[in-house]
Amino acid sequence: MNKTIRRASVFSLLLVIALLVRATWVQFYDGQALADDTNNRRNAIATYSQPLGNIIVAGNAITGSARTKGGDLAYKRTYKDGKLYAAVTGYASQAYAPTQLEGIYTDLLNGTDPGLKTIMDTLTGERADPGDVVTTIDPAVQKAAYDALGDKKGGAVAIDPKTGRILAAVSTPSYDPSQLTDANTAGGAWKRLNADPDKPMNNRALRQPLPPGSTFKLVVASAALESGLYKNVDQHTDSPDPYRLPGTVRDLANENPSAPCRNAPIRVALQYSCNNVFAKMAVDLGQDKVRAMAEKYGFNDDRQDVPVRAYPSVYPKDMDKSSTALTGIGQYDVTATPLQMAMVSAAIANGGELPSPHMVSRTVDSGGDVVHDYDADTGSKRIISARTAAQLQSAMETVVKDGTGTNALIDGATVGGKTGTAQHGENNSKTPYAWFTSFGKSDSNGKEVAVAVMVEQSDAARSEVSGNGLAAPVARAMMAAALKK
Repeated sequence: MNKTIRRASVFSLLLVIALLVRATWVQFYDGQALADDTNNRRNAIATYSQPLGNIIVAGNAITGSARTKGGDLAYKRTYKDGKLYAAVTGYASQAYAPTQLEGIYTDLLNGTDPGLKTIMDTLTGERADPGDVVTTIDPAVQKAAYDALGDKKGGAVAIDPKTGRILAAVSTPSYDPSQLTDANTAGGAWKRLNADPDKPMNNRALRQPLPPGSTFKLVVASAALESGLYKNVDQHTDSPDPYRLPGTVRDLANENPSAPCRNAPIRVALQYSCNNVFAKMAVDLGQDKVRAMAEKYGFNDDRQDVPVRAYPSVYPKDMDKSSTALTGIGQYDVTATPLQMAMVSAAIANGGELPSPHMVSRTVDSGGDVVHDYDADTGSKRIISARTAAQLQSAMETVVKDGTGTNALIDGATVGGKTGTAQHGENNSKTPYAWFTSFGKSDSNGKEVAVAVMVEQSDAARSEVSGNGLAAPVARAMMAAALKK
């Protein structure tokens, strides 16, 4: 064999070896990455080759699967009362990544979750039958919130204060997830929904923190009582009216100029929502103590999973005294979600202990056997003492009986609450946000519920925007539904 042929043979052999090495690398190292790639059509084909598992509310499936006509995706997701439950389910789409519970439990719902596999499935490599997600949602409370919000732009959350089970999570305006399920039509719906100025795909219940206004005064009051700044809710405070913000020439006004806010006790200050009391209280406590209490309730937690990841509610830091004063009334850079403010009321209603909020009770396999029991997982943490909680419960009841929250009264129930009207825009130039957070306890059957409602926008005249006028009636409808026998 001459030198040229020998060199050509060696070169060819090297090429073959290189190809073998590359093929081995792709198969054993890149294989899983390629299989998991979102652009891999085989994943979508496999996912939609059979009906998906379902999301369950009160024993009934609110999702389903329908046979498609033509194409390589055999099934598509369907929804019952899609708009009502969109803030809970999210969507499972042939064209877009799934969201909310559909996204979190994708593997369970399509049968690829390892917890679903039997020994035979493991041996054969076959996909298991899909499982179901059983939620904690109470359909009556969910519908009450959705109907009461109506055409308002807002969000609402209801929590069982003893168990942490989320009974309702509603965001309006809503959208029908069915619009996004079919790859042939999803693109147009996606563009329309994202172009809508009302942003119906925003989850205002869990993922849109806004200034909570005077509902945050409950957090400040908690800090004042726990720190010993004031012994009880009936001790007079040191609160001049008007209160000049430290380092400024600006006096902080109260909504009701004739309200008895000068040196008012916490009970009266909550009853009339006295800004001067809580602004000065925040300064007297100092931002660190207020922040510490806010964080006990759940503020500044960027891993608040229910199991949907909620956006963090924020209490800021590194402020001067005038800014600290404004945080005392839920302004400046304080933000909260309805979930967060429902957690505040839940802890107060539950004697100072906050159970872990969750909206999935359990996951089950195709035979109904439990894969994971989330109700059993939940613990609780003490936020405030039982004594402080009892003091605040009493003061919140005064707000509803004789104060700014009378629209939340329910016959046959003990109700406590706190209104909030948060400024919006430069120099409060835009329509304020209306808030209400509350708890209700049935006088006959022992049921309890904690609720928070935020109305971002409504058709009401600016002068009529208030927590009592817009948000409290929504909370009342939710509480009535939750407390019903």
